[in-house]
Amino acid sequence: MNPKPRQVTTDPESRPASKAGHWLGFDLGGTKMQATVFDADLQICASKRRRTQGGEGIKDGVDRIVRTMETALSAAELTPDDLRGIGIGCPGPLDLDRGIVLEAPNLGWENMPVAESVRASLGCPVILLNDVDAGVYAEYRRGSATSSRCTLGVFPGTGIGGGCVYEGKILRGALSSCMEIGHLQMLPDGPLCGCGQFGCLEALASRLAISAAAAQASYRGQAPTLRRLAGTKLSNIRSGVLAKAIRGGDTVIEDIVRSAATYLGAAVAMLVNLISPDTIVLGGGLVEAMPELYLESVSVSARARVLPSYRDSFRVVAAQLGDDATTTGAAAWAQEALEGAEAGLPDAEKPT
Repeated sequence: MNPKPRQVTTDPESRPASKAGHWLGFDLGGTKMQATVFDADLQICASKRRRTQGGEGIKDGVDRIVRTMETALSAAELTPDDLRGIGIGCPGPLDLDRGIVLEAPNLGWENMPVAESVRASLGCPVILLNDVDAGVYAEYRRGSATSSRCTLGVFPGTGIGGGCVYEGKILRGALSSCMEIGHLQMLPDGPLCGCGQFGCLEALASRLAISAAAAQASYRGQAPTLRRLAGTKLSNIRSGVLAKAIRGGDTVIEDIVRSAATYLGAAVAMLVNLISPDTIVLGGGLVEAMPELYLESVSVSARARVLPSYRDSFRVVAAQLGDDATTTGAAAWAQEALEGAEAGLPDAEKPT
């Protein structure tokens, strides 16, 4: 039997002054979830990570999220009364205004009212945002893109996520997040993408696409180091293994990765021509495993394709915050949203 939600004080004015101003950032991933408690300066106080186990259903999923948050608070020697707000970064289509996860295919969840459910359990404002948006915002606030006027984030992984922070605000649509960079159509007659279209960037440059091509090279005997490390099984060919294969002399694997990074740079060029960001942040497992290869390939590819007047207008950098990016960005955006709403700013995000 699940315990009843604890009774907490929801009035910020009545919370203990000595511990007031803490924030909680949450990363809801397909395989793991992480709750991190921050102080008013967004310094980490404590963190808790556990497996998501999405197959247990929406109610159990919410209970697991709340328990993870409470465990992180306990580790920080705090209670929900000490929180000013919570930010939750989630993948998939979201209703940002109502705080609802419309669909999380990897978890089997639909129309999950995550923001309201967490607010009811912990008694403080909650804001929902896309997990990649959270990561890009974290890099803008505390990572490799500080002081940028316009930051574009591109995170190649199993798919390819994107986000943009413009003049300190996350760029979003009327109801949901935007910047679905992975579904820019690069080759109209290209390979089938998981979204049902052909030739999307994800079908050409995601880790799944790279690993599929690498598995074929391994099967053909063209990548002996990769064959020794991972065989030909797709699930074994992850970012770190690809990097080791390249270091081990598998030139065909390097060619495959560089080709994918070149497509990534071509997509970046489209967005530079469109919104002229001054900082391009590359993140995700592939970039973490092969930062020099990705920074060079994407930069060269993008600069070769943008308008001549834009070639020196941007820099390409690697993300700095790693696994803490989503929780940091979610907490920081909750802070921005709540303080903006309290100040009565007309364009402030409204927490649930």
